[in-house]
Amino acid sequence: MWPSGYHIFIFIVHLSSAASYKCDRTARVCETSLTVQHYLTMTHPVNSTVYPSRGKLYDYRVNDPSTSATVPVDDVITADGWEAKRLVIVVNRTLPGPDIVVYEGQTLIVHVTNSLASDSVTIHWHGLHQTGTPYMDGVPFVTQCPIAAGQTFTYEFQAYPSGTFWYHSHVGSQRTKGMFGALIILRNETNPIPEHILQIQEWNHNWDSDYGFEMMVYGLVENRTQFIPSESVDGTLFSLLKAHSGLINGRGRYYFNYETGSHNEAPLTVYKVKQGSVYRFRAIGVGALYPFRVSVDGHMITVIESDGFPIQPVTVESFIINPGERYDFTLVANQTIGNYWIRGRTLEMNRVTMAEAILRYDTAPENDPVTTRKECKVGDVCHVLNCPFQFYPASENIECIFFDQLRSTVPNDPAPEVVEGRFSEYFLNFFSEGMVNGKMFKFPSVAALSQPSAITTQCEKCKGMKMMQMCMCTHTLNLDADDTVQIVLSNIGSQAGMSHPIHMHGHSFYVLKTGFGKYNATTGRFLSQTEDLACLGSLPKEQNMCDEVIWANQSWRNGNIPGLELNNPPRKDTITIPGGGYVVIRIKANNPGLWFLHCHIEFHATHGMGLLLNESFANVPKAPPGFPTCSNFEKVSSANVDSIETNVFAADTLFSGNIFVTIFWIVVGVSAAVILSLIVALVIVLRSSRKAKTKGSFEAVACYHAEPR
Repeated sequence: MWPSGYHIFIFIVHLSSAASYKCDRTARVCETSLTVQHYLTMTHPVNSTVYPSRGKLYDYRVNDPSTSATVPVDDVITADGWEAKRLVIVVNRTLPGPDIVVYEGQTLIVHVTNSLASDSVTIHWHGLHQTGTPYMDGVPFVTQCPIAAGQTFTYEFQAYPSGTFWYHSHVGSQRTKGMFGALIILRNETNPIPEHILQIQEWNHNWDSDYGFEMMVYGLVENRTQFIPSESVDGTLFSLLKAHSGLINGRGRYYFNYETGSHNEAPLTVYKVKQGSVYRFRAIGVGALYPFRVSVDGHMITVIESDGFPIQPVTVESFIINPGERYDFTLVANQTIGNYWIRGRTLEMNRVTMAEAILRYDTAPENDPVTTRKECKVGDVCHVLNCPFQFYPASENIECIFFDQLRSTVPNDPAPEVVEGRFSEYFLNFFSEGMVNGKMFKFPSVAALSQPSAITTQCEKCKGMKMMQMCMCTHTLNLDADDTVQIVLSNIGSQAGMSHPIHMHGHSFYVLKTGFGKYNATTGRFLSQTEDLACLGSLPKEQNMCDEVIWANQSWRNGNIPGLELNNPPRKDTITIPGGGYVVIRIKANNPGLWFLHCHIEFHATHGMGLLLNESFANVPKAPPGFPTCSNFEKVSSANVDSIETNVFAADTLFSGNIFVTIFWIVVGVSAAVILSLIVALVIVLRSSRKAKTKGSFEAVACYHAEPR
């Protein structure tokens, strides 16, 4: 209570949030800055603490919102409007970070300053190939050293290809603490249609992501009650993550009761449209775990692009987007002037997690929509794109469209061909919550791309391990230059379960085929794993960790898989492996670098579900002048120096390539020179000894240890 006799004057000061950056179309070089820092939700930089009411924000000292001034929503990170503040890591004090919009072919320079008090950071430019600039990919201890507190790192690369991309931290769990933003690369085209950006995620307003990760590992128990994992449509279980709400562009609402519609009245993102116009929406999955099914009440949506590559348009009621994926769709504003719900609901069946935004026609009142979702009926079914399972329950009247059924519209872009002697096929089994082929990925303690000889965490120690054992190491797959590389991404074995969205750095791969397990067409429930793949070992697949996977039918080797789409396959950089199934992808190994291939469920990546593609390392360009290096500091005795040097050039080193052959011969040459010098010296000594002996000098006598009898 305020003392009687005092009048409260509340000054509402508007401080516009960090503006999006859009480069001039005629510019050759685009330059901007990002500052990474801690901040708090539900906090205004001047008016301090705020609370939500009727879709607006008010100073915490206001008792009657109906007669008081509002606090500008754009100046506050509201998240789901929960009044207890949560610590976030954000760029330029906004959630999401500022949009970066440039044109294809421009050079983008971004100065990133780490203003965190006690943490390092990097920024990954998700979806960009970084051709010729592999050091700019933003993966700590792979392509660069982390940016320490107080430091600035300048990223410079070409904006290519065009499409919907995003940037985010690649350190620990910072991404889902708020450290992300949209990166849009526009085509140089005349009269593009107006567009909006839609970034969708789940949200826990009590925990940050590090806390959530530890709860996933050690068990989630609240008030002596174990938290039951959420169940997907097909009956598989998601990892442990408690979501209170969903956000679109950093805004959402906390529902006290979904059935009654009772919520905290927090402000939402509003998309304004003009009746009769067509709009492009760029949807980005920025969440930690859950897939969202996205729809717009009263409107059909036409998906035209995924992960920056155009596809033949497909009109659907909704689409499913996973962490790391992007889908561009067009929407025709052809309905009665009013407000319509944009909905994103997770695939959780035993819980409701909903992200909401408002589609508002010009001149419509500023009210919440009262619209409902399309009713899916027999004879008027709902088509849903990108299902990670084969069926919805038949009673829901939903038909799935799978991603491998889509076709590319890029001219003259077939899948790379199988060429004898230049074709490689690899099987990578992603399972449990942090393993690929039985290995948990361990980051080296150096920047691997620029300090390869200092890596000591290679996987050679895993060679002697028995099947069904787990090994933690810097897991690497060596790719030869210009080979056609086919990778079978699978999710099978005793630890198979929920679907995994897999992201590849450095490439946009061709999606040739998706293989599912068996499902009940009536209930939609998962029944058994695919029969197309087999696991080495004596145990059946359901009891086998499947560290080594092969085709069940060996005639499928060398690209002879039935049902591959080779002429117009769609391209992506993030694809979902269905539980108990697989995806066949293909690339041309024409981008030298070290590229991380990993699950984009943040907890899984943190836990080790990934590996490095070591692509034609001998052809990697030199690091920029003055590029930072990093390492552990350990006191090493002189007796161990030789063994350490030997380990660097062990037979199973992390990398292979001409650069290491060259180093090998240099070492051999130097060693030969040393040995030759010693021989010459010995000859000289012997000659001197003979001369000295004739003059009655002392003759050295060799001492021998008697051999034991």
